Amino acid sequence: MISIFGSINMDLVARVSAIARPGETVLSRRADSFFGGKGANQAVAAARAARGALDVAMVGAVGDDPFGQACLMNLRDNGVDAVGLKAVAEPTGCAFITVDESGENAITVASGANLAVRAAFLDDALLAKTSVLVLQMEVPVEESLAAARRAREHGCKVIWNFAPTPGEEHQHLIPDLLAVTDILVVNEHEAIATAALLGAAKSGDEQQAASYLAKSFGLTCVVTRGSRGAQAVLPDGTRLHAAALPVTAADTTGAGDTFVGVMAAALGEGLDLAPAMERACAAASLSCLKLGAQAGMPGRDEIERALAQKVAPAAKRVP
Repeated sequence: MISIFGSINMDLVARVSAIARPGETVLSRRADSFFGGKGANQAVAAARAARGALDVAMVGAVGDDPFGQACLMNLRDNGVDAVGLKAVAEPTGCAFITVDESGENAITVASGANLAVRAAFLDDALLAKTSVLVLQMEVPVEESLAAARRAREHGCKVIWNFAPTPGEEHQHLIPDLLAVTDILVVNEHEAIATAALLGAAKSGDEQQAASYLAKSFGLTCVVTRGSRGAQAVLPDGTRLHAAALPVTAADTTGAGDTFVGVMAAALGEGLDLAPAMERACAAASLSCLKLGAQAGMPGRDEIERALAQKVAPAAKRVP
């Protein structure tokens, strides 16, 4: 089993001619709702990719409200075990998103129930079944750290997606977070920002930043690079690269979460990192073909067809 410890949101999206300025009101024809939150996104991506090959559990919190019930049903409908999901007094997390005609957006996130997530939600019974624990940065950092430490004590592999990058208020915790991480997943900007927060020279080079993080903390650093695929740096300096599929993207929202969830599922099934990255890159590429984060996440058959057709080259070692 893999367990996802993280956020659950309902995203409310309105398309406008122009994003409102301070004190201004703009009208939109409608608001659309989408299931979101990085934790829930990654859980759905993992469950669709696994399709019964292994169990996927979600650990998080929602409010005792209609959004919370909808989020719970969505997870269950996607094959995610909600054994670690708690209903709390705070309202379900919401993201309010306005998107203008050029595609620019403005986002306000009301964390709500996500701030009530506790390490204790990941109980010993669930930990005993878990081989891989996945975390992000949208729930309380101290609780995530406590959960990761307990997972490590139980022999779990810990995958940490530093998204968003820890702020300066949590800068002092970064060494502790990385000390309990087996695989760190970041995009190019997050890799550079994390290394800079640790005092490394800010070079603007994500490969140099990834090498610094891998060597300094004895972890594997996976850097997602959009249409250029993903690259991993192992603690011994070995590099792996996996290519993305050549697609015309309709919406890149959720591609990073798709990558993390599918890679975690592949590792949970026993694949080595190189083929796991290959599957994750293929899935992330396919997710860009549809609008919405979870709506575009592919199932196991779709991923396997894309790989069988050799649309994307296999992951390989690079100098």
